[in-house]
Amino acid sequence: MSKYKYEPLWPKDLKTYPLKSRKSKVSQKNFGKPFKSDPSFWKFIDSLPDILAAKDFKTLLHSIRNARKKEKPIIVSMGAHVIKVGLNPLLIDLMQRGWINGLALNGAGIIHDFEIAFSGKTSEEVKSQIAQGDFGMARETGEFLNKAIHSGSQIGIGMGESIGKLIHDSDFPYKKWSLLSSAFELNIPVTVHVGVGTDIIHFHPHAEGSSIGKTSLQDFFLFCSLIKNLEGGGIYINIGSAVVLPEVFLKAVSYVRNRGGRLENFHTAVFDFNTHYRPLQNIVQRPFKDKKGKGFYFIGHHEIMIPLLAACLKSISGREK
Repeated sequence: MSKYKYEPLWPKDLKTYPLKSRKSKVSQKNFGKPFKSDPSFWKFIDSLPDILAAKDFKTLLHSIRNARKKEKPIIVSMGAHVIKVGLNPLLIDLMQRGWINGLALNGAGIIHDFEIAFSGKTSEEVKSQIAQGDFGMARETGEFLNKAIHSGSQIGIGMGESIGKLIHDSDFPYKKWSLLSSAFELNIPVTVHVGVGTDIIHFHPHAEGSSIGKTSLQDFFLFCSLIKNLEGGGIYINIGSAVVLPEVFLKAVSYVRNRGGRLENFHTAVFDFNTHYRPLQNIVQRPFKDKKGKGFYFIGHHEIMIPLLAACLKSISGREK
C-alpha cells in the first residue's frame, strides 16, 4: 500500500463524446494526391546546383535508389504532424511501389491515423476543447485503440501490427487512407513508440499499462531488427519527430552494435521545419563517427518537402523503365 496521501485519479467517471460529433481541422478531402510518374521530372532534379542542400538532396535520392536495388530497408519514422498535413495518400503510394518498407510512429500517429480511417477527419482544436475538459475525450478513439492494444498483447504482436489489423479488418469507411491498414495489407512492419501519459488514449478507461508497455516494447525490439538490416546501404528517414523517435533510433543503433551487429554502411536523413538538437545529433551526426555512412538534414514544410521527395522517387522509377 502506498504511503502517499494522494491516490491515483482513475478514469472511471470520464465523460466522452462520439468522435464524429467533434469538429476537426483536417479532412481527407484536403489530402494530397500522389504525383503521376514522369521521367522528365528528373530534368528538374538534374537542374539543381551541386551545392549545399541541393547537392545533398540529389545524393540522398541516389542513395535511396541504390538501397531499393540492393533490397535494403528504406525506413521512415515520423511524427503525427505528417499525417495531419494530408500526406497519407503519398506515403501509402510509396509503400505500394516499394519505396518504403518500414514505418515507425510515435503514439500520436496511431491516434490520427485511426481517426482518419474511422471518420475521415482528425485534429481537434486543442485550445477550445481543453478549456472545457473535452480535449482527447472522443469515445471511439480511446475504446478501439486500447482494445486493439490489449488484444495484441494477448496474442503476442506489437502495437503497430495490432492497430493495423484492427483497421484493416474493420468496415471503417475511410480506411483506404490509413497508413497502418495499408502497411498491414502489404506486410510492411510498423512500430509504435509511446511514452505513457503522452497520448490522449492513456486516460480512457480501457487503457491498460501492461498492454501498452508490452506491445510498445515488442515494437522497439522489432524496430531494432529493422535497423540491424540497414547495414550495406539501407536508408533511415525521420520526418517531423524532434524528440521521441530520434532517441529511439540512437538506442536501437547502440543495441544492435552491442549485440555484434555491423552497422556502418547506411544513410540517414531528417526532414523538419527547423534544426532540432536530437535529430541533428542522434540521426545525422552521432551514428556516423568514423563510419562509412552519411546523414543529411533538410529544412522545410512537410506538405511541400515530402511530396517533392515522393515525386522524385517515382520519377526515378519511370526513368528506369
